[in-house]
Amino acid sequence: MPNLAANHPQVIHFAVALLLLGVALRIISLSGKMKWTSPSATTLLILGTIAAVVAVKSGVDAHGPVERIPGVRAMVMEHEELGILTRNIFFGVLVLELLALGMATRAAAAKYVRLALAGSAVVGLVGCFYLYEAAEHGGELVYSYAGGPGLRTADPADVERLLVAGLFNQAQADRKAGNAAAAARLTTELAARAPADTTVQFLLAESLLRDSKDLPAALAKARSVDVDPTVARFATRKASLIADIFMAMAMPDSARAVLAPVVEAFPQNARLKARLDSLTPR
Repeated sequence: MPNLAANHPQVIHFAVALLLLGVALRIISLSGKMKWTSPSATTLLILGTIAAVVAVKSGVDAHGPVERIPGVRAMVMEHEELGILTRNIFFGVLVLELLALGMATRAAAAKYVRLALAGSAVVGLVGCFYLYEAAEHGGELVYSYAGGPGLRTADPADVERLLVAGLFNQAQADRKAGNAAAAARLTTELAARAPADTTVQFLLAESLLRDSKDLPAALAKARSVDVDPTVARFATRKASLIADIFMAMAMPDSARAVLAPVVEAFPQNARLKARLDSLTPR
């Protein structure tokens, strides 16, 4: 079979939806009402089990690159084992569903059909528990261990974006923890990684102001960030940042001089207007 690693996210969501809905309909069908729920449950459980088989295959194909990330192997193996167990449980559900389907044409076997379907519901509920656990571990791999970037596209830019996100978030966490030196170091690395990103260059100027306390360097950096003066988001941020630096330098007149023309250009920006008003002598 072809390598299905890149298709794991799509396939697993089909498996989860089909199997959960299939088990729900099977339970409803046992009431004897809404006759359509029984054949619908069988169809969904068959399709869901097929999707689970493909999901396990795609997950096994994907685990190699992911488990090489330091500290991730144990979580990958646990996720994989839960996925295989879930698939196997739904194999059991499928057998019960097919048995019931085979006996449905025999009137004498009606009692056994109901037993098979009840068994399918019970085993299906167990399968749903392990399905949830497998999905929860998969989500943890993505959100807590960053196991997915670059896996689908093999594009180095995906990994670069992961690094940028990691540098940004860790710098924020270090600043919050009072580790200004680490925050400054990581922000400098971030700026070097994304020299063309306007937002990142603003972050570097802010880091020079807050972390390094190098006010001349912060001012020079903020002034050097090239922005379109007609784009409110960037123009107001640049003005506000430069004003912050001037205030740190105890130069309120210079801060007002920077803010005034931007407030005039974007009078709808109430926050910036309030900032200018707070600096205006009464």
